[in-house]
Amino acid sequence: MNTYASRGIVPEPIARQPWEMLIPLVLLTGFGGLVLYSAGGGAMQPFAMSHLVRFLVFAVMAGIIASLPRDAVRLLTYPAYLMVLLMLLAVEIVGQVGGGSQRWLEFGPIRIQPSEIMKPAVVLAMARFYETLPPGMVGSWRSAMPSGMLILLPIGLVLMQPDLGTSVAIAFGGVVVMFLAGLPLWWFLTAAGAGVAALPVIYFFALHDYQRARVTTFLDPENDPLGAGYHIAQSKIAIGSGGIFGKGFNNGTQSHLNYLPEPHTDFVFSSMVEEWGLVGGMFVLTMYALILRWGWKVASESQDRFCALLAAGATATIFFYIAINLLMVMGMAPAKGIPLPWMSHGGSSMMTNMICIGLLMMVNRWNKAAPRRGLAL
Repeated sequence: MNTYASRGIVPEPIARQPWEMLIPLVLLTGFGGLVLYSAGGGAMQPFAMSHLVRFLVFAVMAGIIASLPRDAVRLLTYPAYLMVLLMLLAVEIVGQVGGGSQRWLEFGPIRIQPSEIMKPAVVLAMARFYETLPPGMVGSWRSAMPSGMLILLPIGLVLMQPDLGTSVAIAFGGVVVMFLAGLPLWWFLTAAGAGVAALPVIYFFALHDYQRARVTTFLDPENDPLGAGYHIAQSKIAIGSGGIFGKGFNNGTQSHLNYLPEPHTDFVFSSMVEEWGLVGGMFVLTMYALILRWGWKVASESQDRFCALLAAGATATIFFYIAINLLMVMGMAPAKGIPLPWMSHGGSSMMTNMICIGLLMMVNRWNKAAPRRGLAL
């Protein structure tokens, strides 16, 4: 029990919360609200207010997830995965089209992107699958085939939308769980080698024109600075112009004069660094590092395989969002529609990352109830 709670200084229900994660999370979200206030022209609407309201709503959802009992989660894992898979199928039949893609389901005023929910759902299903396998079967092809299907089925449906970035995110979380479950390293190296060899075929025959343009722009962003390379060029200008301390809150010229595209979503980090400089960037990175460190700590302290793999997979999913967005805005990865967690304006990404936080808090609560017995990742 927490020392302060045992002394009666802080009530036990408050003291037992994972404040080492919650404090950075709240600070990061609040800072995101400031950035979105500026991106909205110095007003709470249309970005900052909805960002904060969504956080509060999904924080309640994360608290509910954190309170779930272990047996119920194990029982409901596969039905939940199947339900999300059916929602992905429904997207292809009755889904709403936006921005040239068919990715959403609408239920009255509620709009859901099932592919986002599939990211934690895959991690949950994979962790449950490897928990049920005898240790001797983990490294066999008999284990790889079913787990591979758990990943490939949703990826196939998401690619039909089309949404390559989300497909890669789903694969990343699932593959991390497979690796940590103990599959042979040479399998992953062989798959990576085959993927590299297939890149030319994928580029010319599998990608859409706009996806090929993103790859070309990534390799040579200066080739078309006013066309395909415009987004990345303006992002770099915004980041570089911020200097050490930035131009000042609500004084960003690239975003306010509409040079920087999507300053409230994909390129929110660029918008932030322009106004807050290197100091603001280091603050954001530090908050992310604290959250990810706590997530990995939860995984390493887990008392069974299911908890360890679930916590590691949820942490990896959050890491993927952070890494890809930051690499993208700095021109080190092809441009993708992947928001920055707790900073970008967007309900779907906020929901996904708060589900991951809820799963981590749930595993952390289980770990506290049953002290670790030596299992480590």
